[in-house]
Amino acid sequence: MKTLVVGISGVTNGGKTTLAKKLQKQLPSCSVISQDDYFKPESEIKIDENGFLQYDELEALNMEILMSAVYSWMKNPRNSLESDDLESAEEVPILIIEGFLLYTYNTRVYEPPDPPGYFDGHVWPMYLKHRKEIEDITRNIVYLDGTKSEEDLFTRVCDDLTEERAKQKCLQITPKVPSSSTSGIL
Repeated sequence: MKTLVVGISGVTNGGKTTLAKKLQKQLPSCSVISQDDYFKPESEIKIDENGFLQYDELEALNMEILMSAVYSWMKNPRNSLESDDLESAEEVPILIIEGFLLYTYNTRVYEPPDPPGYFDGHVWPMYLKHRKEIEDITRNIVYLDGTKSEEDLFTRVCDDLTEERAKQKCLQITPKVPSSSTSGIL
């Protein structure tokens, strides 16, 4: 079965979960796994010299458990879907994995506010560190402009996913042509 796995990453509190949930509502056969659901207990999170819990480090996450959830979905995506409608059953299943590791500097205001200096002293440097690591990976990564509106970003990603799903669906139903070494009539 063809599936489509998509990662949405970016700076902490940059809108990843909002985008993922909105896409899930819009796209049939779409599941979301949020990295925030896999943090270790607070007692296992390192504290830096300023007294800040280091949630923006990979070591703060139970990545083995998260990856187990991803592999479980990949083995049986239909079991993970919440919808039983016919349209969903015919679509290539999509898994969106969203997490904090990269991409856009954004100074959003949220409650409760971070302690003074936390974003500039910890969140942003960790973002730059992780982004540098990702830039060295040669995969099909689309970087979004965090200065664009939420609706513009949603439309771009939704259109890209719809297009990719259509490609996957075509690949799934294209009949296999025997190779030239096979005897017989085509």
